[in-house]
Amino acid sequence: MKTLRLIIAVLLIGSAVSVNAQVSSRTGNDDKPATSGVTRSSSSSSTTGGVSRNRGNDRGKKGQKDGNPLVTDRQQSFYEVREPNDADLQWMKVIYRSIDLTKGKNPALYYPEEPNADGENLFFIIMRLLAKNQISAYEYLDGREMFTDEFKIKVDEMLDRFHIYYTEAKGSTAKNPIYEFENADIPSNEVLSYYIIEKWEFDTRSNQMKARVEALCPVLHRMDEWGGEAVRYPMFWVKLNDIRPYMAQQYVFTDDDNNLPRYSIDDFFKLNMYTGEIYKTKNLRNQSLRQLYPEDEAYKHAQDSIEQRLRSFNQDLWVPPLEVLQARAEAEEKARAAAEGELVEGEEGAEKVEGEDAAADSGEEKTVTRSTKRGSKSKSTTKKETKAKSKKTKIKERKPKTSTQTVNTGIRSVRNRKK
Repeated sequence: MKTLRLIIAVLLIGSAVSVNAQVSSRTGNDDKPATSGVTRSSSSSSTTGGVSRNRGNDRGKKGQKDGNPLVTDRQQSFYEVREPNDADLQWMKVIYRSIDLTKGKNPALYYPEEPNADGENLFFIIMRLLAKNQISAYEYLDGREMFTDEFKIKVDEMLDRFHIYYTEAKGSTAKNPIYEFENADIPSNEVLSYYIIEKWEFDTRSNQMKARVEALCPVLHRMDEWGGEAVRYPMFWVKLNDIRPYMAQQYVFTDDDNNLPRYSIDDFFKLNMYTGEIYKTKNLRNQSLRQLYPEDEAYKHAQDSIEQRLRSFNQDLWVPPLEVLQARAEAEEKARAAAEGELVEGEEGAEKVEGEDAAADSGEEKTVTRSTKRGSKSKSTTKKETKAKSKKTKIKERKPKTSTQTVNTGIRSVRNRKK
């Protein structure tokens, strides 16, 4: 019996030990995945946070290194003006303008000549972006511009062509060339005009005519060694959408009376605040207006007619209100009356044609009387009219004949009484 009890006790103790071991092993196995899961999540979160912070630091360092404000893809898409779909367009006109930076509000794109506390001008912005390989420039082809990779220019070749001194920046590679130059080496004072490609488009979705600038080209005005008139050298084309985010961060003065910069360079082009003359329209022969109209008078007339057509195109699409039609009718009536001589012009007097009816009846000569002062008497020039006037005055001076008949007043005369 004692041996049996000992055997049972040993079995019970062994089973208990095995159960505890299994429980402990299960507990350890369950804890491991939980611990590993927490470790992975924490490690992943810390890794993600570290990557994001590192990216942010890298972007900040890059922006500081480049010397230009950082522009993200979101900002780029925000400032980008998307081109309308061809299916939504009913009419389009491509215009080439020349913007003179010495006229109108255009000097806002020229000053300051060198960067200062107020910022930098448009040409400095473009050149710095090109030097840092942040935007692309395209060849100037005189009316046959193609904004594709095939016609992209190499910055170093462009700088050599226009004799702009530069050096390769630190970190420049063959695939990503980066250049740097001094402010004095940038010929900002010689860029006195810009060429722009302006598209006038009638959108059927909005039923409006809109004008947008697609690209711009800085033009150098350089004099030869012998002096004389400056020669224009178009440099390259830059798409406006590529530089819009950078232009939006640079505010300019548009008026000398108000020293508060209220508009950015991007607003300057969006609101069409610039003034420029048309020097070319897109045509089959790719000829400028000067080639089509060599004479100055015809050239100016062609510019005015194109400008007038663009401005009035949107208005001619709609029926004007009744008030506008009445005003037009009155203006046309006044113009017709003025052309026929029926409208009295001037404050001191006007020309009048008289005696047409009298000449038609009596065959007398027509006399034109001109009055130079108010109330002045007209002088007759023919003798026949003087005789006619004298006869009329005599007839007026004659006294009317007295009637012999008496009015019956109820009183009989003396003669009648005697009879």
